[in-house]
Amino acid sequence: MSIFSQLSNDLKTAMKAHDKMRVNTLRLLISQIKTTKIDTGEDLTTEQELTVLLTAAKRRKEAIQAYESGNRQDLLEIESQELEIINEYLPKQISDGDVEKEINEIIEATGASSMKDLGTVMAEAMQRLKGKADGKKVQTIVRSRLA
Repeated sequence: MSIFSQLSNDLKTAMKAHDKMRVNTLRLLISQIKTTKIDTGEDLTTEQELTVLLTAAKRRKEAIQAYESGNRQDLLEIESQELEIINEYLPKQISDGDVEKEINEIIEATGASSMKDLGTVMAEAMQRLKGKADGKKVQTIVRSRLA
């Protein structure tokens, strides 16, 4: 089942349960997927749908940081609840140890030895770990290994 289908089914359930926060968040995600579909002019793959969800999650994380620094608890709570709902549809995050293991394998396979190879390692790492690990965490680990 595609992410879009799952979101649509869950939207119906949330509407029946009168869960306003979930309904609003799911409608927003469905809208973003439809907009991306219109922009590309073709049906989206599951990976493209995942990219839309990852972008939505990233926006929520950035908004949460902004609201924390601005001391806006009311808006922070809304964004946090939306992020929790979005995270239900994202792949489970892998542990730091597993991220390090993957990065070590990539460094060995590419023969990377210095910061000059950062782009090569990051490209491969993000392809393998897309949706499974935070990009900032991956970059921090790659930089520490190549330093």
